[in-house]
Amino acid sequence: MIGIIDYGMGNLRSVQKAFEYLGHAVAICRTPAEAEDTSGLVLPGVGAFEDAADHLRKHGLWEFILREIESGKPFLGICLGYQLLFERSEEGRGEVPGLRVLPGTVRRFGNALKVPHMGWNSVDIIGGEPLFRGVPNGSYFYFVHSYYPDPEDQTIIAARTDYQLRFAAAIAYGNIYAVQFHPEKSSREGLRILGNFADICRRDS
Repeated sequence: MIGIIDYGMGNLRSVQKAFEYLGHAVAICRTPAEAEDTSGLVLPGVGAFEDAADHLRKHGLWEFILREIESGKPFLGICLGYQLLFERSEEGRGEVPGLRVLPGTVRRFGNALKVPHMGWNSVDIIGGEPLFRGVPNGSYFYFVHSYYPDPEDQTIIAARTDYQLRFAAAIAYGNIYAVQFHPEKSSREGLRILGNFADICRRDS
């Protein structure tokens, strides 16, 4: 059973439907108790970084996520759920602290191109096995975001793409996987990534 964390921030139903389409059992988890017995966790999200952090704390999910990651449970962050893994974000009033699982800052795009970055981008895959297993390099994925993660440790970057600048479209570090794009909205290759994560959860359970 894969747990999708519901903290009031966006696209969890489409993520749920994508996993179910692939034949995987999922549970929408609003409290730590509902997520305890899952084989893996997914933190999706669309919206403001600061609001998301407040929701996670308010519902007792902040420390729970940190404990589950520390325990080695497979974790997939999607879009805002990816950004929250980092130390801080430039969004909001000054710098907003994140989960601090990974060193780095979530930065805002400049004004050279339209913000938010919205649409399909090709992705240069440079690692990330087994999450990207079977996904051809240069595959297109769907992005919607105004901020991008800037990891301090470049070795964790699994894929890059370009919008104004070249940024980390995905990371892989131990049991932690995260993508800035929306795999649940990215057709066949997005579904392949979700299926690969389900396989990781099955393998590690």
